[in-house]
Amino acid sequence: MKIKGNNMVSKCVKRFLPFYLFAFLPLSAFAQYVNSGISAGFFDSSENSTINFSEFHLPPLGVLYENAKQNPQILSLAKAQEIAQAEVAKQKRHIFSYVTGHASYSYGKTDMWGQGSTAYNMILQQYQGSTQSYWNVGVNLAVPLEDILDLSAAVKRKRLAVDQARIQKDLAFDELKKQIATLYINITNNLVALKTSSEAAAIYQGAGALNQEDFHQGNMSIEDFAITKMREIGVVQGYQSLQTQITTDIITLEILTHTPILTNTTTDITLEEEQLSEKEIRKANKAVEKMIKKTAAADEKRYRQMEEAEKKAQKKAAKAQKKNK
Repeated sequence: MKIKGNNMVSKCVKRFLPFYLFAFLPLSAFAQYVNSGISAGFFDSSENSTINFSEFHLPPLGVLYENAKQNPQILSLAKAQEIAQAEVAKQKRHIFSYVTGHASYSYGKTDMWGQGSTAYNMILQQYQGSTQSYWNVGVNLAVPLEDILDLSAAVKRKRLAVDQARIQKDLAFDELKKQIATLYINITNNLVALKTSSEAAAIYQGAGALNQEDFHQGNMSIEDFAITKMREIGVVQGYQSLQTQITTDIITLEILTHTPILTNTTTDITLEEEQLSEKEIRKANKAVEKMIKKTAAADEKRYRQMEEAEKKAQKKAAKAQKKNK
């Protein structure tokens, strides 16, 4: 790629300037939220933007297994086992359902009025009244023969239901431990592979920088430079993919085991908001503008050096061509 004249340089600077504006302007916005991280287990996300996998280590596998007992699926099956155990105790007391008792009490007063007449008395009135109270207490016993014969078998069935609930819980926990062990082994092996991958990515990036310099000096064709650049991209992408896989597996391991590894999932996350004054915001914006101007000036200087180097390479190639003629 050739860059001609200062106009081209200024166009390049103008083209890259919005990128720097986009990259640095959010600093003033995010500066209003400080101390917003949390201390989380083996990794403090409040002080680091990336994970240092070279010093990273997983908790012991036994700790993960023990914490996995708090998994909602395991807790649900454990509650089902407790319910089945309570049904056994209830079935043992089922014999008392054959006996029923009752009691009642009533109180009342009865009044009767009558009126009649005779030959001597035209109107005759009569009154009768009484007060009565009743109470009744009794016990009923009904013994179904089928239930009596099936009593021990019913208790046995309830105990079998307890055993079945326990087996289901153990099966689910064993399956969960398999998943935890698989993730644990994958993370451990990928951490070893990540070290080699990071070294390879660093080597290819260094070689890419040298090849870029050779290309600008005219010592490498654009086809060869494109091939080396594609190799560099492939190695870097492989490194990033491996790092992504490790991070995903660790987060999955946190969810399955309820163990804080990268993030503290056992405590609430709180953000402490500290509002900056207008003077501090203006100061931060000026610092950002100064950084943008400085970066733009450095890029312009680099493009001028590249232009001069390319001109020298063209002159050198022209002289060599004349000598060959």
